[in-house]
Amino acid sequence: MPPYGTGLRGRYEASGGHREVGYRCRVSKKSSTRSARATAPEGEAAVNPRSPCPCGSGRRYKACHGSADAAELIVVRPYEGLAGETELIALREFVPSATVPLELKDAGEDSPTVTLATVLPGAAAALTRADGSILLGLQVQTHSGDLARDLGAALEWALQAGPSQVLPVTGRATAGPRFGDLVVDAPFDVTVYEDFSWWLEEEPEQGGEVALSLERANAAIMPTARVAEQPGAYWVDAGEKAHLRWVRPEDETPLMAALARLSAAGELDLGEGSRYVGSFRAHGRLVPVWDLDRDAHASEWDTPALAFAGRLEKALAVEAPLTDDERRARDGILTRQFTLR
Repeated sequence: MPPYGTGLRGRYEASGGHREVGYRCRVSKKSSTRSARATAPEGEAAVNPRSPCPCGSGRRYKACHGSADAAELIVVRPYEGLAGETELIALREFVPSATVPLELKDAGEDSPTVTLATVLPGAAAALTRADGSILLGLQVQTHSGDLARDLGAALEWALQAGPSQVLPVTGRATAGPRFGDLVVDAPFDVTVYEDFSWWLEEEPEQGGEVALSLERANAAIMPTARVAEQPGAYWVDAGEKAHLRWVRPEDETPLMAALARLSAAGELDLGEGSRYVGSFRAHGRLVPVWDLDRDAHASEWDTPALAFAGRLEKALAVEAPLTDDERRARDGILTRQFTLR
């Protein structure tokens, strides 16, 4: 596995989950149309197939939620427009154990507390505790093409469920509120943990099944820490090497140009003991990755990361066309990319 991969497989196995592998069958246009009409969400059955889809995607209804495989349609940026977009991507793709408190829109005095989590026991979509509080999981067993709608469906379930309930997976919903429709949009206050002890409401029985499951899950965690309190920036000790993975909020074209300018100027690394190794795309955002000196403590990269952020900000502000050297640097950077769904 590349050093800048997700590293999720071990955590899924440790938590009792699995990675979903899907396939798509060919269907005729007639059968596709009949299926779409049969499964159209309530209130959408009368939508003209050539009209814009009510979901707001900009596609025609017949090519979006009116299609036979609407649940499989991929929303490239499921968290677009949210203040916590980069953190949501990081927590879903490569942070092993972390939580974020959420505030419900239209919350009343009796509203439960809601916490967003990287992964829950069994890679569940949601669970409620004995006191009625809610935990939502980002790293789940199965998902549709719209991760924000999945989170919305899981939260709606939890708000209706009684105490001590578990939602293993969400349905393949093509309608309903999305995550941003239900929670207050605000920057995330992330807490990163060394283990999964926060899963438990009480101390497990020594040697019992719960204790053994927790032990297996803890063994799969790679040490992780936030860097310089920068959204989406995380140091991780992957064993042989340490890395910095930084989900960037900028659109890819200007970001690539800025990275190319820094590369041509010899300013793309984070100083001694670091090396820029590439980037990957995740949910519509670019994630640059650096190899780091594993002997250095995570906090030692705070100052270099902040210095890089300053250099990047200046490079992003440059409007002049790329020079020949910068174009060559950009081409080299582009060869070291891949995309995560």
